Amino acid sequence: MTPFDFARDAWGHWVLVMPDGARHSPITALRAYPVSAPDTGVALMDADGHEVFWIESLSALAPALREQVLLALNEREFLPEILQLQEVSSFATPSTWRVMTDRGETQFMLKGEEDIRRLTGSVLLINDADGVQYMIRDMMSMDKHSRKLLDRFL
Repeated sequence: MTPFDFARDAWGHWVLVMPDGARHSPITALRAYPVSAPDTGVALMDADGHEVFWIESLSALAPALREQVLLALNEREFLPEILQLQEVSSFATPSTWRVMTDRGETQFMLKGEEDIRRLTGSVLLINDADGVQYMIRDMMSMDKHSRKLLDRFL
C-alpha cells in the first residue's frame, strides 16, 4: 500500500488522497531545499498554505508516485541551470548574457553584480532584469571560457 495517492482531477488540480480516504485539493508540492537537497524534504500543501503531507525522500516513493510528485514540482518550479556562458556584452553592468541552460539557449540582462549570489561554495543564483532566476550548480565544473567570464563579475 502506498502512503498516499496523488493525481490530477478533471479540472487539472492535484488531489492528495490519504490512506484513511481523506481528500485534499488543490495541492501544491514544494521542495524544502530546492538547491542543496532537491530529492529530500517535499511538502504537499493545501490551498491555505498548510502542510498536509511530508515526503522525507522522493527515492523512497514507488516509481509511478514519484513521477507524479516530480511532475507537480516541475510545474511550479522554474530554475534553469546555466551550463555555459557563451557571451557577455560588457564587463560593466548592465550587460546582456548569452547562455546555454539545461532548457536551451537564451539571453538575459544582468542589472548589477549584486544580482549574482553565492549560495554555497560553487553554487550561484543569478537574477535577471525580468526577475527570472538562473542557477549555476557547480561553477568549478564549467568550461574555462565560462569561468573566465563569470570571474569578472564575482
